[in-house]
Amino acid sequence: MTAASTPKGERRRQSLLAAAAALLVEGGFDAVRHRAVAERAGLPLASTTYYFDSLDELMTAAVEHHARAELVRGRELLEALPAERRDLDSVIDLVLDQLLGPPAAERDAELVLLRYERLVATFRRPYLRPLMRTLGAELRALLAEVFARSGTPVDARRIEQLIALVDGAVVNALIEVNPDPRADARRMLREYLQP
Repeated sequence: MTAASTPKGERRRQSLLAAAAALLVEGGFDAVRHRAVAERAGLPLASTTYYFDSLDELMTAAVEHHARAELVRGRELLEALPAERRDLDSVIDLVLDQLLGPPAAERDAELVLLRYERLVATFRRPYLRPLMRTLGAELRALLAEVFARSGTPVDARRIEQLIALVDGAVVNALIEVNPDPRADARRMLREYLQP
């Protein structure tokens, strides 16, 4: 048994993952460095290379750690809802929570910007592509379930259109330095989904 497979080793590895994921959310890929992760986790610098063979492996694990936490949160939001027809605004809020994360009031635009920077930056990191495809499929399935549980099932093509609509609204709002990109996305979704 190696130290990495002991309970203490697993706790250390999880601390490093949580630290790397937090740095990723706060500052993007450039913020995730061995030293910064070790310091955030309160562990020696050598622990990052002991538990992860490379920065790419650490980065991949951090992206997955964060994304899985978001998917769990999204699933919990969904599971808390009874299966019934919902009004359009409730469905839109659920969709935006899945795609943009929970609203953060005064820091919403900054957090959404960091989220989109991470998503776009994965293009330059080919090692992340398989993971991003897997996570994207899980997110799409979750969105489909949001609509199904709300009494308005949609097909895969419509899910892609909804995602593209939200992404376009958010990017345009960020370009225009709009402090509330979520509001623009909400307005566009409402117009698109209204019968």
